[in-house]
Amino acid sequence: MDKDLKSLSRKELEKLLADVKKALANATAREKRQARKAAEKAAAEFGYSLNELDDEKPKKSPSKKAAKKPKSIAKPKYANPADKSQTWTGKGRKPNWFLAEVEKGTDPAAMAI
Repeated sequence: MDKDLKSLSRKELEKLLADVKKALANATAREKRQARKAAEKAAAEFGYSLNELDDEKPKKSPSKKAAKKPKSIAKPKYANPADKSQTWTGKGRKPNWFLAEVEKGTDPAAMAI
């Protein structure tokens, strides 16, 4: 099946795509039926049906997630001397105002709340 895709129109390509998707779905269904028949045959050799074996699967217990506590907001440790509404907890990335003050020569202890 050598088709020159470059010579096909958009409509022809869309039809070809739809045909391929349909053929792929049919092939998948066929393979699943074959796999199920093979599994039934293997189970029958041991005297079981697939339904009996399916019941023996360990049931997943609902995962016990630890109860999440709401995140507590850390108390600020430092405040911008120029604008007291700008604070920093001392955790995470240093804010620009803090870096600028330290660069100016302000001691971090002087900005402590």
